[in-house]
Amino acid sequence: MVSNIKELDASFWVKTRNSLASQQTILFWTGSIYALIPNEPKHHLFKMAGMSVSRSLANGDKGWDFTSRELTYYLDPKTDRVLRHWENPWTKEIVPVVHVANSPVQGRFHGRFPALIERDLTTFMFDLFTHYPNPLAGDKRFIDYSPIKTYQATELFKFTVPTQELLDPQTTEVSQVILSWDRIGPWLPWMKMGTKPGQLVYSAHGSKVNDFGELPQWLQEELDYRLPSYKKAPTTKLNQENMTSWRYFKRHFDAYLAGEHFPLSA
Repeated sequence: MVSNIKELDASFWVKTRNSLASQQTILFWTGSIYALIPNEPKHHLFKMAGMSVSRSLANGDKGWDFTSRELTYYLDPKTDRVLRHWENPWTKEIVPVVHVANSPVQGRFHGRFPALIERDLTTFMFDLFTHYPNPLAGDKRFIDYSPIKTYQATELFKFTVPTQELLDPQTTEVSQVILSWDRIGPWLPWMKMGTKPGQLVYSAHGSKVNDFGELPQWLQEELDYRLPSYKKAPTTKLNQENMTSWRYFKRHFDAYLAGEHFPLSA
């Protein structure tokens, strides 16, 4: 059987994820988050909705610097409303919900990228496995929140685009992009799960959108009135470490204890 997986130059990935002309692009996704606990049935804890605004910047060595800001909100699985507080079904404690507000999220694109080419559609596939010291470990303040020594998670991405548009040499940006994202990771610190066995499973899908007017009205209002910086991707790669939910929680732990409204206004 002949494999349809080919190695494509990074430029094809850049005009899928962003634009060869350094224009910012917007992705929007929705999905569900489940708890997977040994010897227990599935628990549908949350729905979710999120977006990123990003751009790729040519860096002069046949590579591109990627820079972005991203938000993900945890929603009530029955009402679809954004959660401010959550009752932990195992401890019965009500805790503030710390939504994802990662700024920046950055990286570098270069070399060649594997893609499955099937006639009209091409799919880029990325299986990412992260493994590094937990920034909350060893701090007595976080024993009840995230005491594990190592942060470990798996993220599985697929980006599907029209092959003709992708391979067109006159095209600087692929307009039709379908996203699939799955993730397996540890309990979120704000859930206050301590050492309870189990993990979270994320299942989401999304697409590239033309402008912020295509986002849900409540998310547009969040961007307009509370988080305007998330409407614009950086115009240069920032000299900052990538923000993660764990670093964000550590930085804003006092605001969490005070029950403030997350994401904090930016």
